[in-house]
Amino acid sequence: MKRVVVIGLGIFGFNIAKDLFENGFEVVAIDKDKEVVQKIKDFSTQAILADGTDKEVMESIGIQEDDVVIVSFGEDLAAATLLTLHLKEMKVKRIIVKAPDEDHKHVLEKVGATEVIIPEKEMADKIAKSLISPNVLDYIPLSDDYTICELVPPSGFMGKAIGELHLRSKYHIEVIAIREVLPERIRMVPRADFVIKDSDILVVIGKEEDIQKIR
Repeated sequence: MKRVVVIGLGIFGFNIAKDLFENGFEVVAIDKDKEVVQKIKDFSTQAILADGTDKEVMESIGIQEDDVVIVSFGEDLAAATLLTLHLKEMKVKRIIVKAPDEDHKHVLEKVGATEVIIPEKEMADKIAKSLISPNVLDYIPLSDDYTICELVPPSGFMGKAIGELHLRSKYHIEVIAIREVLPERIRMVPRADFVIKDSDILVVIGKEEDIQKIR
């Protein structure tokens, strides 16, 4: 399992470091705030008090090419950009950077970030989708058009076999898995004769506008 280095321990950085550590990852947590570093000690493999924008300090910590580095500096674009440049020069292959908006995202991608996330936007999108489509439990965007989502089947689906619903021809979506709640298990690529129960969750892939049609 690759080591993860989290630089910047605000709410986002702290929680992602903690979650990864609790799930068995080797986590190095870095921040220049002594109090925050003390708090993360119990939730990281190594907690380091340091300025993440100092290239010499980063090199001395021993960040490796194969480490996954997560940069979380809030809205400090200058610091995030400088650190991203340093990490690129250190040949780090995967650099994930938190950004506040699309403009910052474009800048960070230009200087070498391999992934840029905008948590506020992604959470806003997720909440909006949950209100627009209350039967959609969770979703993973694959591109600007396609998404994978967990869907509570409409009442009209109950007791019918997947093949009877003609989801591909009617809605242009595919059921790629069924998450059965009772008993709890996953059926990957279910057969056409699988009968949908009220305790099933459909995992589907398709365009968002097509998924909306079966709300």
